[in-house]
Amino acid sequence: MRSLLLTLLLTGTASAADLSGVWMMGQSLCDGSESLPVVSSEGSRWGNVMFERGVRTWLAKDNSGTPEKRADASFRLVPLRATVNGGLGETVANGMADHLAAQMKQPASYLVACAGQGGRQIQELSSADLSVDERTPESRRHGGGYYRTSLDDARRAKALRPDFRIEALYWMQGEGNGGPTGGIVPTRWDAEIPRAEGLRWYRDQLIAYRRQWSADLGAITGQKGELPMFTYQTLGPAGEAQLMAADADEAIHLVGPHYAVPSAINSVYPPNRHGDAIHLSADGERWWGEQAGKVMHRVLHQKETWEPLRPRKAILEAERESMVIEFTVPRPPLVIDTSFLARQESAVDGGFSTLTGFRVHGVVLKAVEIASATSVRLRFAKALPAGEKCRVSYGYPFAASLGAIAAIRDEEMVLTRSFAKELKPLTDEGAFFVASAGTRVPIRAVREENGVSVLRFEARELRNGVPFEVGQAVTAQRAFSYGNVRDSDPEKSVYTFGDASYGTRAGQGYPLWNWCVLFSDFDVEGP
Repeated sequence: MRSLLLTLLLTGTASAADLSGVWMMGQSLCDGSESLPVVSSEGSRWGNVMFERGVRTWLAKDNSGTPEKRADASFRLVPLRATVNGGLGETVANGMADHLAAQMKQPASYLVACAGQGGRQIQELSSADLSVDERTPESRRHGGGYYRTSLDDARRAKALRPDFRIEALYWMQGEGNGGPTGGIVPTRWDAEIPRAEGLRWYRDQLIAYRRQWSADLGAITGQKGELPMFTYQTLGPAGEAQLMAADADEAIHLVGPHYAVPSAINSVYPPNRHGDAIHLSADGERWWGEQAGKVMHRVLHQKETWEPLRPRKAILEAERESMVIEFTVPRPPLVIDTSFLARQESAVDGGFSTLTGFRVHGVVLKAVEIASATSVRLRFAKALPAGEKCRVSYGYPFAASLGAIAAIRDEEMVLTRSFAKELKPLTDEGAFFVASAGTRVPIRAVREENGVSVLRFEARELRNGVPFEVGQAVTAQRAFSYGNVRDSDPEKSVYTFGDASYGTRAGQGYPLWNWCVLFSDFDVEGP
């Protein structure tokens, strides 16, 4: 049935309402920067399509500022798959569209198009297009035209199929506006806006962007009403602003954070290069795409009022030795998962400054435990003094203290004992970092030798070329800030881990649990 539908789509003879669009916009995580080698090299089995030019419709050397002049021949519909363009590979497109189509009771196919580019700020991607402003560095211009390209893509689709409509917008941007001190940088030449004000600025910009994008695309396709936008939570300060935008605009839906998926430090592309930690591996892109497709289906087709896993209130308990945090949980019960993701922790005297993702400012934590299907309890090492207030944050990269380095030989780091148990969740996932004051390096393999753990690294990847030294205390870290709190969502993925070159998960399904959003300085109520 799917192959017949795809044949009809590609020949332009499919029946009405068979083809809908998912229009993407964003920066590097959206365009698949360093997400290589691709894992979706075969065409979609669910009848989903792309333009022949690829999912990435904006190309730097093909009418980047004049999209209406692009050759008509590059807009023929072909089966959706991941393609390679230099350092660009897998995007979220296959995971998102294929999961979405797979949930439909009736055959439905999607055309996916992305007009963004890595490193872009929100206004550079907008109709204002500040990327062509004379104050923008020449290296960051590249012709602009991202927003115009997105609109022209819709015109092309409408010309091919008069019944074409856009079902969802997908936004994957925010890192480009993060400031060096935790605020928001509005442009490449303006001063950083302090955090609180900056978050409000980005919130308002994103809401305005969605409204204009929706109106402009709707004018092309003939659709009435607002087009819904789905987004992820970036790891930078804009991540909290994205949640604020979803709270303020009922047409914006925050899927959740992406920190559980593997980083591009696992990627490999010619000439034997690894990706940057902030990017995603090919499996990470496809897995996150399935998460987005899952939420799209629930919102668009099942009419679910979606909220990500997030804190609702935090209450200091009577003895002031603990607090309980109540959460909005998409699919209860809550789980503190320290087997799929390594336990997040940062040890200090008497306990932990951060544990399973949580930090209570000025408090040493002793334990974090499930209190109910929708709440967790944070236990303190000692009672909070009477009258003293506290705040709670969530999301840190530290995974485990590995003690001191016993020896260094060539590109191997020898520890003082076996850390196999602590490191197993990290090695299951793939590469991870080991860090000490002044330097950091990805660990590419771990083995046991005479009862101690030996970590292999590549000297070329030492941060700033600074080597480690014998006797240094080191800490294992994930590429992303994260925590261990998730729900029990039973949704099954349509894909499995496809890259067997790292980790141990090849052939396993992507778990579609919902992980808690990152948050900071959440107020705590108390006696």
